[in-house]
Amino acid sequence: MSGLRGMQSMIGAAWSRPRAAGADGPKPRDAVVITALAAVSIVEGATRPDLVWPTATTLVTIAILPVLLWRRTRPLAAVVAMMCSTSAFALAHAFAGIEPNALITSFAFLAVPYAVFRWGSGRDRIAGAAVVATGLLFSSSLGSDPIADTAAGIVFMGGACLIGALRRERRESRARRLETVRSREREALARDLHDTVAHHVSAIVIRAQVAGGHPHDVPLVTESLGVIEREAQAVLADMRTLVRALRAPADYAPSAGIEELARLADAGPPRVTVRIDVPDELPVVVASTLFRIAQEGVTNARRHARAATEIGVSVTMEADTACVVVRDDGAPAYPASGDGHGLQGMSERAALLGGDLAAGPDPAGGWKLRAALPLKGTA
Repeated sequence: MSGLRGMQSMIGAAWSRPRAAGADGPKPRDAVVITALAAVSIVEGATRPDLVWPTATTLVTIAILPVLLWRRTRPLAAVVAMMCSTSAFALAHAFAGIEPNALITSFAFLAVPYAVFRWGSGRDRIAGAAVVATGLLFSSSLGSDPIADTAAGIVFMGGACLIGALRRERRESRARRLETVRSREREALARDLHDTVAHHVSAIVIRAQVAGGHPHDVPLVTESLGVIEREAQAVLADMRTLVRALRAPADYAPSAGIEELARLADAGPPRVTVRIDVPDELPVVVASTLFRIAQEGVTNARRHARAATEIGVSVTMEADTACVVVRDDGAPAYPASGDGHGLQGMSERAALLGGDLAAGPDPAGGWKLRAALPLKGTA
């Protein structure tokens, strides 16, 4: 019974699976592709001597091509229309005593079963698989060699379905990994912001105690109230950033900042040089993020830059923006495996502070990473 319930649960999960995100259309490029396929079909129909019904075959192929426009948004309807049309044309061949034949252009129709498993919901997949199997068996049975035709159909149709399913799983798996990275970075940022908020609240408490201890000292009370107001505004700015980050219980520790960034300098090899030209009192969350980005950049350069002899880190101010740049003089890295998400995480952290991060080949040679973090709205 437990095995039966498990099977029912799996079927229910497969049936209720939602459609893939990002399915849209028709797109302008779809119309271009269909127009090109129609032109190729006309040329092929006019030049292939083995076609018994060249005009009819060409017209039917062109008539089916529009289903490609809605393969992403209406995958089940597209596969039903395609299989019904091709099966009906194969039946017409059989009634006329002619061996079923088709244009080479019709291989483009494999995009329809691919789309069912790439974009369709669980219902679309199950129903679409049944439609494809039924149409394939029906058309194959009309040929002179049903077994060979069925085997060929399974290879092509089944391969298209499998590729679509694998493509979807890969994209969704990557999306899940990136969401995990975002969550971790938001939690880390929340911890850094906690340190900043605690600093301002401590200043507010101290100033309130001073004012309470000397209630008749008007200048001192006025000064304390001014400090309290400024610190409270800074806390509110931090909290506005904090609410955008995921919060999780953690043991808070002092946030790494400019001092830790300076310690990235190393004799190597490769040699790491650090140049810092920013105010000493940067907002804690900005200083911490600059350090994390510089640390990630140096780590990536050491790991991926081939034959690098020097890695340079510079932190500067541009108007109300703090910038960090990491350069290396190594050869371009080999193609990445796609498992690392350090830069993605740093991009998420920079974006949460209203900044941006970019990385790529340096026109002067080597690799360059640059991040810019605005100081407005942080404290």
